[in-house]
Amino acid sequence: MRLGIFGGSFDPPHIGHLLVAEDACDQLGLDRLIFVPAAVQPLKLGRDAAAAAHRLEMVRLLAEGDPRFEVSAAEVERAGLSFTVDTLTHFASEFPAAERYFLVGADVLGTFAQWREPGRVLELATMVVLERADAKPATLPPALEPAALRRLGTRRVDVSSTEVRERVRQGRPIRGFVTDSVAAYIARHGLYR
Repeated sequence: MRLGIFGGSFDPPHIGHLLVAEDACDQLGLDRLIFVPAAVQPLKLGRDAAAAAHRLEMVRLLAEGDPRFEVSAAEVERAGLSFTVDTLTHFASEFPAAERYFLVGADVLGTFAQWREPGRVLELATMVVLERADAKPATLPPALEPAALRRLGTRRVDVSSTEVRERVRQGRPIRGFVTDSVAAYIARHGLYR
């Protein structure tokens, strides 16, 4: 089995996350892609964020309807900070025979050396760097050997969670930025106001 693991804050999950997941499934031939919302990301401490339970539920709404997609509460249910090495260890134990691919945006490569046990991360899964097909390839930090990762070109989608949160704060529509079910959830729970 070819298993994709897609972690992040997902605060909130938006249409770009969905399209990247679809691209990864298609281009990597994944049998399953698991979204893993972080409880608390160590490199984002001190930032305001929707509660982990809300982000988990929004990711479930984003992923519904596609049988290739699943959502894991592994990081949300684990006490403390969310470290990639712990999450990948969990999935290596749960799916020992799977070819595991860990999806990351090119924007996080600059902090890779600060991650807990970066060498172990590369042993547990093939790191797949998501890059816009029309963008200049990201510069790799010394800790990442070229053989330790794959680059995956994704379509250009100019939307970010930061922009979605700001639009909600300003009372502007978010239609087209998130799925209808995620927009309804944000409104129903008064998030990002």
